[in-house]
Amino acid sequence: MLAAGLGDIKDGDTIYLSSVFQVGSRSSNGTVTLQPTKYYSLEGIKNAENWADTSYFRQYYDIPVPYGSANFPVDVIYKVDGVPVKQYPKGKYKAGTAVSHNLDKIITHNGKQYEINRSYITTKKPPGPPTFVQNTGDANLTNRNITVSLGGNDIVAEYGVKPPPTPDVPENKSGSDLAPEASAKVRADDRGNEMFDVATGIPTSEDLYANAWTKDYLYSYAFTEKTGVKEYEITFKKTYNLSHTVTVTNPDGSTSSDTVDDGSRQVSQTYKIPRTYSYWIISQLQVYKIQKANIRNYALPNGSVDLTPNGYSLPDVDAYHTDDETYHIIPPEYEKVVDLGSQDVSGDGSPPPVPVEDWTSEAESRIGKPKVRNDKLISSHNGHGTVMSDAPTEEKGPTPGSMKKGTKIGDDVLYRKDLTIEPTKLNKPNEPSTGTIYYDLLESIGTGAPVSYPIPGINTVTVHTPVVNYSYTSDDQAHNQKTDATEGRMAFILDRPFTVTMPTVGQHKNLLGYGYRDYKKYTKSKQVYFPFDVWIGGGKDKFVPAGRWIEVPMSQDTLDFFLPVWVDEGFYDVGFREIAINSPTEGFGHQPTYNENLNNYVATHLVPVEVIGRLYDFRITDVADYNWQSVFRRSDGVTPSGVAYWVKDRDIDGAQRGNVDPYMLPILNGSHPDPGYPNVAVKTGYHFKFDVKTKGNMFGKKDGVRITPTFKFVGKQGGRPFPVDLYYHSDSRKFVKIGSEADQEKRYVILDEPLRNVPDDEIYDTTHFKFNRYGPEEVKGRSYDQYMTDAFRYATKPSWIGFYDLMILTSPVRTFIGPKEPGLRSVPPGVDVLRANASVQKWYGQYTLPANVYAVRQGVDLPAYARQKGGVDDKDPIFQRNGYIVVNFNLETIRNEDVEHPHLQYIYAEQMNQWRLEGFQNWTEDGYGNDFELADGDVLFYHGDKSSRDDFGSDQTH
Repeated sequence: MLAAGLGDIKDGDTIYLSSVFQVGSRSSNGTVTLQPTKYYSLEGIKNAENWADTSYFRQYYDIPVPYGSANFPVDVIYKVDGVPVKQYPKGKYKAGTAVSHNLDKIITHNGKQYEINRSYITTKKPPGPPTFVQNTGDANLTNRNITVSLGGNDIVAEYGVKPPPTPDVPENKSGSDLAPEASAKVRADDRGNEMFDVATGIPTSEDLYANAWTKDYLYSYAFTEKTGVKEYEITFKKTYNLSHTVTVTNPDGSTSSDTVDDGSRQVSQTYKIPRTYSYWIISQLQVYKIQKANIRNYALPNGSVDLTPNGYSLPDVDAYHTDDETYHIIPPEYEKVVDLGSQDVSGDGSPPPVPVEDWTSEAESRIGKPKVRNDKLISSHNGHGTVMSDAPTEEKGPTPGSMKKGTKIGDDVLYRKDLTIEPTKLNKPNEPSTGTIYYDLLESIGTGAPVSYPIPGINTVTVHTPVVNYSYTSDDQAHNQKTDATEGRMAFILDRPFTVTMPTVGQHKNLLGYGYRDYKKYTKSKQVYFPFDVWIGGGKDKFVPAGRWIEVPMSQDTLDFFLPVWVDEGFYDVGFREIAINSPTEGFGHQPTYNENLNNYVATHLVPVEVIGRLYDFRITDVADYNWQSVFRRSDGVTPSGVAYWVKDRDIDGAQRGNVDPYMLPILNGSHPDPGYPNVAVKTGYHFKFDVKTKGNMFGKKDGVRITPTFKFVGKQGGRPFPVDLYYHSDSRKFVKIGSEADQEKRYVILDEPLRNVPDDEIYDTTHFKFNRYGPEEVKGRSYDQYMTDAFRYATKPSWIGFYDLMILTSPVRTFIGPKEPGLRSVPPGVDVLRANASVQKWYGQYTLPANVYAVRQGVDLPAYARQKGGVDDKDPIFQRNGYIVVNFNLETIRNEDVEHPHLQYIYAEQMNQWRLEGFQNWTEDGYGNDFELADGDVLFYHGDKSSRDDFGSDQTH
């Protein structure tokens, strides 16, 4: 038996043969009877009976035999109308062989052309059903591939009459790319190095750039295929020479043939041969080039900008269209009339008919196919090449290709920079951007017009012009005489210059381009506001009344001012504002330090200041000691010489005053200008006159200058003084300690006395102010003249100023010496002249030690000492005599009787020492070259062993 089906066997395969057994029995007469069961397998036969030896069966099963097939014929058969008209062998092949054959598409039979309709494959033995392929244009219709079957195969082609040609069904082809995929952005210059993030903020006056991208061209087209059939005529001419033979009986009875000439006949046949054609035309074409992009945003100049192409390569399009069919179809070239010559036609016994011939095949063969040409569309841009070729081709124009989409233009094509935001544009957040891309027609066939498209997704712009205000003022600590400087306030000192600084540098919001930088470019104006009068310039160049905004030139950060002496002392806030270049003239908002909020155009700042007065120009103007009268008085002994001893050689602000040695404090031996008095100090019991000045609000009825004397003793050879307590004898008590409760000796001053030489104008000006400013309580119903008369009279009376250990110079010994003349350089118009005059005060005083004064080292308990010794007398060695008693003044101003809180200090202010500013030094020499250590406030040396009693023999104090 076969191991596999025969249909699967190939040459070279192995087949296996096995036997088929049946079991039977033989009868005695030799007849064999078989059982019906057939055994096909080795196992089956082995188990069929109880065989003695089953190995015998193995040789009859699975016997391998190599297979080799026979060669079978393959024939090709052409049939016309079902009848075979041609047959020929293809060859003989083994079964399973692959064979290919190309059938004729058209055959000629009996002068006619036939076209293949279908083809099929069938088997020869046994005949099998045909496998058809219909005429569907499938290549398998003529190209047949078969696998040879056992018995062979027939390849059969059936033909029918060739139908007249039919044109192709016209096709249409269209395409477009009208999506520009445009985008744009508005950013801060320079591109790639943007100084600002426009989404968060960019100032006016800065530059923007606008950039747009789009496709380099757009297009829309429609191509139409034109198809049809054209008939081309051809005429054939042919001459037939006709003749026939006739049998002629000769006289002798024989026959012979004779040819009869029947003449010639010319036949003319005209054929119309159809030829199909197809070509393509451009029924519609629009190619668009970039005209411009328009970008609109509030921040742009005038709100918009046009971006026209720069460095733009226009698409290169060559297009041609015509509807003229004669352009598109080129007829074939052929001979229109063809003479086919002549042909002899003979008949038998009678004239032959003129033959009827079909010259269709001749016509087909002589007339070629027409040529056609399409419209033309060529673009050398973007690698297009030829989209529609107009090259002539036979019968069918080439199918056009498709246009390629445009590509994105480069960064520089639609780009403009240096687009300055107008400086005056107001701040606005997140201003939207819009845009339009415009295209013009570059090439148009059919109806077309320019197109435009919106540009989506353009970023917003925030306009925010920044200003900062980190203004500050000078702090005149070097001249601040307040007992305790006010923390957090800048010191402005009366009648002194000060400076305001208005930088445009500072910290703004932490945004790109903002942060810490100079904002001068965006600042239109810098202004400072004082709630008090000022002079512009350290030299009093221009007076500005209180409460006006003063322009600080943009070209400078600082501006010098001068504080008028009549400004009230006290706390003030100096206002600053820096105004952005885009600030409206009114309705603008403001905020401290910097305009973080876009609604604000002004950055403000307040600097707390304190206006502070002065205490200065202490001097000694007279010494009553007769040894000193020639210094301070003229020869008449009454008229002041004008000589004064100042703290040192410096004025209120530390500049050279002009006085020279020896006219400087303290007055001691050697201070006398006459070289004949090298050892002359001042004897106890003699007073010295002095005056001191103040500036500020020291014109009240309860204001004064407190002077606290202290005492030291130093030997005649100089060195460092040591503190002492002083004692004197009163009328009722011995050894009264200065400063004790028993010390009740009062000190007085007469303002208007000759040796004080107070000008009448000072007394008049002071009285005039009091009359006009102190009110009814002061005037007490008196007329101006009466009040003035009383004032001059009171000025000649003694005024109590205190004791040996404490004095307060009060209003009776004070005059006003401030400016009082109207005029730009004195008291400007609009300023209260009375107030200006009262702003500078002069205080007059005098001081003395008792004639018999006893100096005891400080800390010594004199009463205990006296008890221990059983009493002391004037000569007791406990008293310091061989040297000098140094008088030291501590000067302070008292406002409104507030003795617990002195206002200004001459020496012990927190921030400065006016005594030192005026040049005081901590050492000096006496007339003999002895060095003496000094302390601030030392004003005069009294002899420790000489008194006025030595001159008069009197026990009186002076």
